[in-house]
Amino acid sequence: MIWIELLGWIAAGFTIAAYSMRTMLPLRVAAIFANVFFIAYGGLAGVYPNLALHLLLLPFNIFRLVEILRVTRRIRAARKADIDFDWLTQLVSPRRFADKEILFRKGDRPDNLYYVVSGTIRLSEADIVLGAGEFLGEIAFFTDAKERTLTAVCDGPCEVVPIDESTFMRLYYQNPAFGMYIVRLISRRLLQGMREMPQVYGPVVKNV
Repeated sequence: MIWIELLGWIAAGFTIAAYSMRTMLPLRVAAIFANVFFIAYGGLAGVYPNLALHLLLLPFNIFRLVEILRVTRRIRAARKADIDFDWLTQLVSPRRFADKEILFRKGDRPDNLYYVVSGTIRLSEADIVLGAGEFLGEIAFFTDAKERTLTAVCDGPCEVVPIDESTFMRLYYQNPAFGMYIVRLISRRLLQGMREMPQVYGPVVKNV
């Protein structure tokens, strides 16, 4: 019947649309519509290989669409000011530092960025104090300066999570909210530092 054949043509149209999409969200939506129409066409027209193929592809495309929507929500959540990253302690073992112990010195090689679990850390040259729930050491870690621009000293006992480059890359791809937060944090601190303390952040910007 003509209307059954029309279902097949509609499915073909959605398939072409899916292949033409540049981003994954509309691609998956178009693919799901193509699957639905091909299932209807295959079942009514008796084209069973086509029916079986799209019965298998439909749940796969739905699963991928749900994944994309979850990632999108995580990225939006990363734009909020307050995000809890205490789950990092379950992935990387925290390190404890004593009062007045130095986390890193100005001029040191930037091997890690750090998440403060408890205690406070002072950036000596800038007289900035960072507390629990904050990151530090991220700017030199992601530039070509190859050295720390500030010295970090513990104000009392501290507990921090060190995050090296390979761990960061793994977290970045597994949790987009984490990656987005760090990118925004770097941008904000770099702009603020250049405005308020150009003598400290000048070497970083020079090598960017």
